[in-house]
Amino acid sequence: MNKLRASIFMLLAMLPGVCRSAQLEVRSAIQFPDLPGYKTLACDFHMHTILSDGSVVPTVRVNEAWRQGLDAIALTDHIATQPPTNDLPAKYGRLSELAESAARAHNLPLIKGGEITRDTPPGHFNALFLANIKPLENPEFLEAIEQANQQGAFVFWNHHGWKGEEKGKWLDVHQTMYDKKWFQGMEIANGETYYPAAHAWCLEKSLTMMGNSDIHDPDLRKESASLDHRTMTLVFVKEQTPAGIKEALLAGRTIVWFKDQLIGREELLRPFFDACIQVCEPNVRSKANVFVEVRNKCQADICLELTSRSQPRSLVLPAKSTVLLKILPSDAAKPIALNYTAKNFLIGPGKSLPVTLRVPAQSSPGKKQGK
Repeated sequence: MNKLRASIFMLLAMLPGVCRSAQLEVRSAIQFPDLPGYKTLACDFHMHTILSDGSVVPTVRVNEAWRQGLDAIALTDHIATQPPTNDLPAKYGRLSELAESAARAHNLPLIKGGEITRDTPPGHFNALFLANIKPLENPEFLEAIEQANQQGAFVFWNHHGWKGEEKGKWLDVHQTMYDKKWFQGMEIANGETYYPAAHAWCLEKSLTMMGNSDIHDPDLRKESASLDHRTMTLVFVKEQTPAGIKEALLAGRTIVWFKDQLIGREELLRPFFDACIQVCEPNVRSKANVFVEVRNKCQADICLELTSRSQPRSLVLPAKSTVLLKILPSDAAKPIALNYTAKNFLIGPGKSLPVTLRVPAQSSPGKKQGK
């Protein structure tokens, strides 16, 4: 019987059109629109491996990020927390070299970084675009920060309130760093936590808004879905290179994707929202009703709440989908403006983006007019 079964399998494998299994890596793209003059990159700049207190090797972080559709990453192990030599005896730097090779194979920019870790306060700070991590192994906090800046690093304050807002207060040491331009951004979202105080400080002090996973354990997600994704930073770059990413971070061109929220400055969120949404020409337009399709072209659900009367009061546009709206026109022959608040587009702590959906007048002769 075993020989017969083996013969059948061999025969089937020889037949044309029979699928054969293969160990293929599959990437699920993250779909957010580009802005005029800029390319949108989905990035995670705060991750850990076994080179500090994470539980996976660096190559796994590369594979996870590529599979989930990220466009650039940084491995930011704690500089002050090296792994015990009993666990990684000698040449553990080879693991970082392997991560760089894996990143090149996946065409995934891997930015060299590290986490300068102290008690909170003053807290934890990530340094990106480092040339050499060794000089940052300095017991003096401000000297380590200065060493990062001497290398031209982009430095941001991590999860300022992770031990509570009292310990995460803005102190003299932070003011000194700010005055010297020694840090340029803050995490307004880290993992599962949003920090409204950091959000407010970024707006007040023109710091770059960051959102990252701070992941330590394996990430088993196969894709980045609207309600199931790692916290990440959307970066709007002029060129898709590490230098282009650095320029965009220094310029503050970021939006944070945290849970079901997109968080950023209004001057970026407004054109971003407009790029995500397409309001089509009405299918039917009459004095009684207008039927119009509205498309959400991005990876995130968009939640709208009406600010005027006589139309759908709340509306959810599912990610990468089209909804059909039935609305009541005030004048069937004219364009229609629907004023909403995009509830999950935050332009400040507790403040959502006001938006307008503009239904065009029907101009195509192929469209049917209602009666």
